[in-house]
Amino acid sequence: MRSRRRTGEIITTVALAIVSLLMAAPFIWMFLTSVRSPEELASSEMGLLPETWEWGNYVEAMQQAPFAIYARNSLILALGQTLASVTVGAACGYALAKMRFRAAPWIFGGILASMMIPFYATVIPQFLMVRFMPLFGGNSILGQGGSGWVDTWWGLIVPGAISAFNIFLLRQFYVSTPTELIEAARIDGVGEFGIFARIVTPLVKPGLLTVALLSFEQGWNNFLWPLLVTASEELRVIQLGLSVFRQEAGTDFHLLMAGTTVAAVPMIILFAIFQRYFVNGFVSSGIK
Repeated sequence: MRSRRRTGEIITTVALAIVSLLMAAPFIWMFLTSVRSPEELASSEMGLLPETWEWGNYVEAMQQAPFAIYARNSLILALGQTLASVTVGAACGYALAKMRFRAAPWIFGGILASMMIPFYATVIPQFLMVRFMPLFGGNSILGQGGSGWVDTWWGLIVPGAISAFNIFLLRQFYVSTPTELIEAARIDGVGEFGIFARIVTPLVKPGLLTVALLSFEQGWNNFLWPLLVTASEELRVIQLGLSVFRQEAGTDFHLLMAGTTVAAVPMIILFAIFQRYFVNGFVSSGIK
């Protein structure tokens, strides 16, 4: 019996190692490409490892475009959307899970239904709302005459500040908290906001961290929406900045992969640090 268990553990370990290697292969290829020379990339006999490790590609990539500005903008976008998404998601999740009102099931059903609508079906209506936002960007009260929130931080952050999935996820966490604790606090005279902020929300820290990590990743890697609503260099994010390496004459793959590696490093570090809380968050919420 012990021998069979040992054999099963070995097979499982080998299978997991193979799957992990397959999952990591694109990142390994990205990194190896970032340290190759253009001549080696053009060669038909390119080996697995670079002939010469061209670390200068990273310096050259950083000099091709103001990546410091792009990284700053991506960080502001990611932090802004994370703060808004966690705050709104926690408040909505608590209200739907613990506050008693007749419309709660209908509102929750509407939120679930909105999760089935793909982003590409709503991107044009969202852009039109941003473009014709009244009293912003020179627009009149009817939304005419100006540019609204186009090419502004408002247009970048606000449309992604609320996520139906984050509300659903946090509601699952709040549902699992003991209702008896809330009722005891109400008997003691604690207000609803105090119960939400000081009693219940500290119990769902894994959920808050999970939502924060998901929101930060979405904001950091966002490409399509910043492409639509920004035009100036000062608001360009790092994912848009990578397009500087794609030109009509061709693509500088060594520089593109160097820039992509730099853009991917923050999310890899964050996931490596918080992966235990991230996985436990999904397990605790009941999502398999």
